[in-house]
Amino acid sequence: MIQLPIYEEFAHWLDDILENNDMPEETKAFCFNLYEESDEDHIYGAQLIAAGEYDPEDKEGEWACDEVWSCEENIFTVETSDEDDTGWAHAQELIKEMVEEYLKNGKYADILSSAEAVAIGFVDGDLEIIS
Repeated sequence: MIQLPIYEEFAHWLDDILENNDMPEETKAFCFNLYEESDEDHIYGAQLIAAGEYDPEDKEGEWACDEVWSCEENIFTVETSDEDDTGWAHAQELIKEMVEEYLKNGKYADILSSAEAVAIGFVDGDLEIIS
């Protein structure tokens, strides 16, 4: 279940990124790279990148390494220390739900939806295709 206050922060972060940055013409897909910012404090970060390649057969997501744009250090963070589950899989599911909601109702969802795919996953982990 999506947590509205956190989603509103996420949507504002994503609105700002998508409104103020022109995506390169060669963008084929977007990926939300996830990071463990602090294991001790259960803080996870999300970074948006645009990839110049996309291969639906590539289950390991090597295509996402062909980065043509990145929000760089503009990272969205979520803390799970007050959740029943503080693990990375739960954090990924929380952020995935927010991305899915943004794709349905976000102000600039059309920018993301215009790509061949939108994916999410931890860096050095498997990617999950959202759309």
